[in-house]
Amino acid sequence: MSGAARLWPISGLTVVAFAISLSAASSGSAQERGSGRAPDAIYAGNCGYCHGHNVGPVIRGRKLPPQLIEYMVRNGKGAMPAFRPTEITPAELKALAMWISRSEADPKEHGR
Repeated sequence: MSGAARLWPISGLTVVAFAISLSAASSGSAQERGSGRAPDAIYAGNCGYCHGHNVGPVIRGRKLPPQLIEYMVRNGKGAMPAFRPTEITPAELKALAMWISRSEADPKEHGR
């Protein structure tokens, strides 16, 4: 029998261990999947450029309801773009909305 045609006996335990290792390798860390970004980092990279620099209204320190923040992020309004789940994941959005809602005003921010 040639080497290519040879079948190796595989136990059920080997198959399960292999499947678990594939699953762990493909899932990656939370950071790699994008669900692990900190709310303040998301705000700095996506929101803070406009909200707090005379482009959009200041939103930190206003105690806005998290549901309103989530809606605005997903749907946009006027000049504000909508952010897709591939840009801000649902888990990130929930954490971001809660962070903004609970945040104190930043004295360095200014807006309309």
